[in-house]
Amino acid sequence: MKQAYALIFTVTISFTAVWAQSNILQADTMIVTQHETTINGQRVPYKATVGTQPVWNDSDKVVAAVQYTYYERTDVSDQTTRPLVISFNGGPGSGSVWMHIAYTGPRILKIDDEGFPVQPYGIRENPNSILDVADVVFVNPINTGYSRILDKEQDKKMFFGVNADIKYLATWINTFVTRKNRWLSPKYLIGESYGTTRVSGLALELQGQQWMYLNGIILVSPTGLGVDRDGPVGIANRVPYFAAAAWYHKALSDEMMAKDLDELLPEAEDFAINELLPALAKGGFLEAEKKDALAEKMSSFSGISKKVILQNNLDVAYSYFWKDLLRERDGYTVGRLDSRYLGIDRKDAGDRPDFNSELTSWLHSFTPAINHYYRNELNFHTDVKYNMFGSVRPWDRSGDRTGENLRAAMAQNPYLNVMIQSGYFDGATTYFNAKYTMWQLDPSGKMRDRMSFKGYRSGHMMYLRQEDLKTANQDIREMIKNTLPTGPAKY
Repeated sequence: MKQAYALIFTVTISFTAVWAQSNILQADTMIVTQHETTINGQRVPYKATVGTQPVWNDSDKVVAAVQYTYYERTDVSDQTTRPLVISFNGGPGSGSVWMHIAYTGPRILKIDDEGFPVQPYGIRENPNSILDVADVVFVNPINTGYSRILDKEQDKKMFFGVNADIKYLATWINTFVTRKNRWLSPKYLIGESYGTTRVSGLALELQGQQWMYLNGIILVSPTGLGVDRDGPVGIANRVPYFAAAAWYHKALSDEMMAKDLDELLPEAEDFAINELLPALAKGGFLEAEKKDALAEKMSSFSGISKKVILQNNLDVAYSYFWKDLLRERDGYTVGRLDSRYLGIDRKDAGDRPDFNSELTSWLHSFTPAINHYYRNELNFHTDVKYNMFGSVRPWDRSGDRTGENLRAAMAQNPYLNVMIQSGYFDGATTYFNAKYTMWQLDPSGKMRDRMSFKGYRSGHMMYLRQEDLKTANQDIREMIKNTLPTGPAKY
């Protein structure tokens, strides 16, 4: 149930008419609709605000517009204690569509219980949304979603880089929180994939430059965050993911397949850290007999032949694994971001798949849903194209200290907690690399009680699987509940 009840615009002509005649985004707009949904059996009234908010350059000139969608529960009497979650996706260059209409928002796309597309496309209620416990704003950085640069003379370096991205978005968040009168609310950032780089850097930028302190950071399928894992560490860390994906596709021995994933993965992790890693450190001076034994054991965990592993000197690339795992069985490739998905290549030979089978599947279902949702349910009409992926290259990746910045933010803010969420079948930002990142964030170990890891039996977007959608949202609820302040911020 919905009703458009407010429309604020900077000119007197109607919103629909202006946008229907132009594919140039206005810098400062807002349209609000009223809705209801059911979450965990409870009826929740809320309003949805779709808007654009300006970005100013150092000369106080409007140079860009960032588009957002903001959900607020409307039966809350005291907004000062109501948590606010600010949500980003990744890429860089990816719109907020993924978590918006498949994870934490009040509406989700129609897919089957494992996350595969179904027709007719559409949107339905999300009974697992976190809107019952927190308001949520989904933000599209520049050139993603409907967000655009408006001043063609503006240097794109202001937007497209690790630190540039963090800087302008921190200022944007300050303006948003001020406009929406949310300074007193407990605040959380959630980011997925490259969005985890973004929110990790934002934690310190918001504290240091905007004087805004957070209660929590949620890292969904995190990137490396500038944590070094080159060489033997990077090679060894692949094995637990190999084991998970091979187990899913029943590509392991009967003995291995008899184990549940919860039993198999700790064994794979132990092998990677305590056997393979120290052996790889010896490089070409590793004893031949030891190398042979390691290849045999690695094969038992990965489903890749011992011969291939030895040919690669124990260093099997992710891309080769996606191509080779099922090559001899049925010729399918497995997905990169979610290895549950299968692909068909032009030929079985080769060392990498022709395409990412999971990504084509996701675009298949997400693109119609988000375009339909904005126009037909949120009353947002525009000729601007929604960029599922926008042009943000070249992206300056230099100076990525986001992991260290997150550590510093936590050290300076006793309220700040971090939760990592990862899918076991994600081959792009693997769950074990996420664990490794968590281990390395705080070398002192003094803040380990404020960090947690949650794993799920799905891939990069673990919430696409119905069972994990419910569990992962509940994990966020519990984190919010456990990190609301109960006393002074001090050690």
